[in-house]
This record gives sequence, structure tokens and C-alpha cells, in this order.
Amino acid sequence: MISKKTKYGLKALGYLANQESDLPVQISSIAQSENISQKFLESILLSLKKAGILGSKKGKGGGYYLRKEAKEVKMTEIYRLLEGPIALVPCVSLNFYEKCRDCNSEETCYVNHLMKEIRDTTLDTLKHKTLEDFVLKR
Repeated sequence: MISKKTKYGLKALGYLANQESDLPVQISSIAQSENISQKFLESILLSLKKAGILGSKKGKGGGYYLRKEAKEVKMTEIYRLLEGPIALVPCVSLNFYEKCRDCNSEETCYVNHLMKEIRDTTLDTLKHKTLEDFVLKR
């Protein structure tokens, strides 16, 4: 299950990707349209801005906008930024590996084998999808 942070981040990115123009969109517009707490959304959008996915403009006519075209934003980048590791357990993580303290052998661990398969399937899906693929034009 993904966190609310990830869900709301995806909804906000979808909203921005569906805009007819490249003009900045106010946080209040995104929050109202996607039914997200504005305060929570501010922190999510700030994370996306720090990662270079979004840009922002202050003042009148200000707000957030995509810095890249939706087809250039990989879903793996978004997922890892908002949710963290793609692997469900640390012993199969490619980027955040940690040995499980309660496991004697990863080679014989049933959980490890299943989680590797789930990780690989999830990673394969996310690797081949972009924000453009994700967005459904409404």
C-alpha cells in the first residue's frame, strides 16, 4: 500500500500534467480539485520542487508547474522520491539494502524470494512508465 504522501503527490502531478498551458498553478487550485489538504500538499510539492520535477513562481500569477515534459518524468523517480524504496523489505532493495536480522540465509528464505519477484515486477512496470503514461486526460 502506498502512503497518502505518494497518492497525493501522484494526484497533484497528474493535475499539473493535465493543464492546457505551462502557466503556474496555485496550490489552492490543486488542493481543491484533488481533495487534498493544502498544508500537506505544500510539503509534497516542495519535495518535488527540490528534486527538480517541479518549478515554482512567487507572487501574482504564481504557483507550481512541471519543469520537464510529462513524458520525461519517470515513475521510478517519483515513486522513490515520495515513497522510498520500491522493495517491500530491505533485504531485496537495490538501493537501500539491509540484511534482515531475523534471517539466517537469504538464499533459503521464502520471503526473500517472493519479495525479489514482487520488486522486479514493480520495478519493471515503473521503469517503463512516465508521468505522461500515468495521466488520464479528463
